[in-house]
Amino acid sequence: MIHDVPKPNISLNFTIDDIHKIREWHYERLKDATIEERLADNDRRDARASAHMETIRAARKEKAV
Repeated sequence: MIHDVPKPNISLNFTIDDIHKIREWHYERLKDATIEERLADNDRRDARASAHMETIRAARKEKAV
């Protein structure tokens, strides 16, 4: 099961403590997840990242014209 753990607050300076917070958050979310749940979570995050990258590419193309 993927746990609903609130995202950590990341500082503007992005320190090593922030990296530790992110790693701990990720572990806590997925510690009891099955392989299928982990793969599904990765697929969802991949889809969001791909959509975001396409938006950026489209904006750059539009700006270049």
